[in-house]
Amino acid sequence: MNPYFPSDTYDTPEDRSRDLMDRLCCGGSLWFHVLYSRVVFAARLHVANNRYDYTAWAKSSHDMLQAIERCGGRFHISGIDHLRHADRPLVIISNHMSTTETQVFPCLIAPFMPVTFIVKKSLVTMPLWGPIMSSRDPITVGRENPRHDLKTVMTEGTQKLLDGISLIVFPQSTRHVIFRPEEFNSLGVKLAQRAGVKVMPVAVKTDFWQRGRLTKDLGPLQRSKPIHMHFGEPIEIQGSGKEEHHAIVEFIKTHLDRWGAATAE
Repeated sequence: MNPYFPSDTYDTPEDRSRDLMDRLCCGGSLWFHVLYSRVVFAARLHVANNRYDYTAWAKSSHDMLQAIERCGGRFHISGIDHLRHADRPLVIISNHMSTTETQVFPCLIAPFMPVTFIVKKSLVTMPLWGPIMSSRDPITVGRENPRHDLKTVMTEGTQKLLDGISLIVFPQSTRHVIFRPEEFNSLGVKLAQRAGVKVMPVAVKTDFWQRGRLTKDLGPLQRSKPIHMHFGEPIEIQGSGKEEHHAIVEFIKTHLDRWGAATAE
C-alpha cells in the first residue's frame, strides 16, 4: 500500500497554490532551494541516526514532491497500478531529464517494493546529497571504463534482484532535456535478461527543474512546464532483448512526443 498515491494516477490539485514566500521571490528559485535544503538536512539527520529506512526515504521523497508543488510544480503521474501489482523485483528503466525523478521516484516506488538506484560514483561522494544516496546501498559505476561498469552492474545487480531488490536505471550517460535514442543504452535490458526479471519502462518530462550553473541540483524552475511521469506495464525479456529495448525507447519517445518534449530521431 502506498500512503501517498492510493490510485493509479496523481495530478496536483487545481487549488494547490504557491507559497507566499515563493511568490515574493518574483519568479526566482530561492524559496525552493530553502525547502530543498530542509528536506535534505532532515534526511541526513535520519541517516546519521541509522533511522533512514525505506519508509523514511519515501517520506523525504514525498516531502520533496510537495516542496516542488509549493513552488509552482504541477505533477501528472500515471501507471502507478503497474507498481502496485508487481509481484517480483523489476529493472525500472527511465529517461533522465532532471533531478526531479531522482528525488521523486522513491515515494512512488519504495512503498511497493525494496528498491535502489544504479548511479555514478560521484553521487555518493557529494557533500550534501552523498550520504543519503550512499545509505540506500546503490550500485555505483565510474563511467570511465564501460567494460568494468558492465561487469559491476551484472554481478551486483543480479544479486540485488535475486535478493528481492528492484533497480532503477537511467541508461543515458547524463541528464538530457532532448531524448536521443542512440544515447539510450541497453544495460537495463541486459541485466533483467540475466536475472530473469521483467523491465518496467518509465517516461518522464521533468524540465520544470532546470540544471544549475554552479550546482547542478540547484537550478532555476520553469513554472510554465508541467511535470509528467508514466509507469508502463512490465515487459518480459525474450531472446536477445533487442525488441524489448526498442519497445522501451518507443514507449519513452511516444510519451515525450505526446507531452510536447523535444526528441531526436
